[in-house]
Amino acid sequence: MSLRIGIHGATGRMGQALIQAVAAADGARLAAAIAPEGTPGYGLDAGSMVGLPPVGLSVHHDLAAAIAGLDVLIDFTRPEGTLAALALCQQQGKALVIGTTGFTPEQKAAIAAAATQIPIVLAANFSIGVNVVLKLLEQAGKLLNEGYDVEIVEAHHRHKVDAPSGTALRMGEAVALGLGRDLKTCAVYERYGHTGARDAQTIGFSTVRGGDVVGDHSVLFLGDGERVEIAHKATSRMNFARGAVRAAQWLATAKPGLYDMPDVLGL
Repeated sequence: MSLRIGIHGATGRMGQALIQAVAAADGARLAAAIAPEGTPGYGLDAGSMVGLPPVGLSVHHDLAAAIAGLDVLIDFTRPEGTLAALALCQQQGKALVIGTTGFTPEQKAAIAAAATQIPIVLAANFSIGVNVVLKLLEQAGKLLNEGYDVEIVEAHHRHKVDAPSGTALRMGEAVALGLGRDLKTCAVYERYGHTGARDAQTIGFSTVRGGDVVGDHSVLFLGDGERVEIAHKATSRMNFARGAVRAAQWLATAKPGLYDMPDVLGL
């Protein structure tokens, strides 16, 4: 029996990639495509909207009804939309994959509380390549823990609303873990004017927004006489979409809990 997957945010860039990824996945089928009423693509057949053969399933806005007929919901929306989906999934005992970023600490706590009742994968980035990079960054932090300044530079398309990206923050956490530091106390997100000399214990973040950049991330370990760079550049959203579908399939047999992509990938 095919896993019934729903997409919340189906008309967005990631939502459309997810529809294609579900269509290409073995043992899975699209069971719902949810988006706000009036968005481009609303009311269309979900398959036709992304250039695939019709699937006999229209994009609609009734989230509660959609979740009732699912095994797993994949949510790539905004924090307020995700929290609405979270409450419904919790009520109906449905698994949830969350790709939304920009949550407040309080919102993250609400997700963690719901995960005591339902299985949830919450990841800053679903790309397998990015998750391998995160492991490399942790190791680099352990080995380059003296005499190197760390800077993280990320670039995304002009429509992205949060900064730094969730992936950049997750990379910072991986480096900080390797260094034995707490990102909450050592991160620097803004520099302007007379800032004084750089504090060697900090991890700096720089953000670029423009064009149609899918997602570029570079972590620089800057020492005297050398520079080590670990980078990931995404040219297609399908990498993220395939990872999210893989997470949904993994959740089908998971117990309630809050998981990340390393759990899904066995890292």
